[in-house]
Amino acid sequence: MKKMIIASTSTIYGGQYLGYLLPELIHFFKSVNEILFIPYARPGGIAIDDYTFKAQEAFSKLGKQLSGIHEFEDPRNAICNADAIFTGGGNTFLLVKTLHDLDLMNVLSDSIKSGTPYLGTSAGSNITGPSMQTTNDMPIVYPPSFTTLNCIPYQINPHYVDPDPNSKHQGETRETRIKEYHTLNDSPVVGLREGSWLEVIGEKIVLKGDLKARIFRKDEPTIEIESGTFL
Repeated sequence: MKKMIIASTSTIYGGQYLGYLLPELIHFFKSVNEILFIPYARPGGIAIDDYTFKAQEAFSKLGKQLSGIHEFEDPRNAICNADAIFTGGGNTFLLVKTLHDLDLMNVLSDSIKSGTPYLGTSAGSNITGPSMQTTNDMPIVYPPSFTTLNCIPYQINPHYVDPDPNSKHQGETRETRIKEYHTLNDSPVVGLREGSWLEVIGEKIVLKGDLKARIFRKDEPTIEIESGTFL
């Protein structure tokens, strides 16, 4: 049975890394002692070891141990034997390319679907749907495929930002870009605002956090859903 937290971000404004999620993670990882960390997205180009240390500091507050997947000789085996998995945020193109290059995408998907608890933030959430095509990131590398974990039937758009009617910015809004996606693709898109997350238990998916989320469906009006709503 799938058990996932799909979070828009790791850090809300003015907060500590994973700070707003820690109360939820205490419950989510209560039966887990060790977490496998996938740091491949490397936000801001941070070194993998430095990123892993940052995650270790956060999980030490929960009394949990965390190891980076790069520390294992066989990353596929590390995923198969993990008690729980956390994929951090950063650049989704880099994350997806690395997972495909190392032949880890399918084994990670299988592990999640078989019940290994999974936490994703930002890019780590972006990959939980059928593809990475609703990422906000620049294509700094070229992945061999946009196909991702397909553990939920929705595309995720993390860090969703509402249009600002007073903005002088002349580029596309996030809403416009998602509607562009739907001119050529069919999958629904969940716009997750900062501080919001989806909790997945089996096939049940519920919105959590203080804010609403936006649901985009092809050729249908966009709707807002309240926290606590089952998708």
